[in-house]
Amino acid sequence: MYAIIETGGKQIRVEEGASIFVEKLEVEAGEVVVFDKVVLVSDNTTKVGAPYVAGAKVSATVEKQGKSKKITIYKYKAKKGSTHRKQGHRQSYTKLIINSIEA
Repeated sequence: MYAIIETGGKQIRVEEGASIFVEKLEVEAGEVVVFDKVVLVSDNTTKVGAPYVAGAKVSATVEKQGKSKKITIYKYKAKKGSTHRKQGHRQSYTKLIINSIEA
């Protein structure tokens, strides 16, 4: 059984027992999060929402909060002299473990 949930402006395919990384949620490690924006649920039959499946929920436990690896952004324009710019970014995330999918 799997479901597609919407969180952080993205849609993510989840299964029971899977660990996923999502945009940072304001919850502590060990807490349970319930997602009610379920776009699709598939078991023996497939239920597609318009826009969400009525009565469907996905619950997950927060494993940890963290930051991903640093990426380097370098901007340069040829023949302009002083238009070099180097910048770094680390995206925050929340790691979740899916407990159950209810449809």
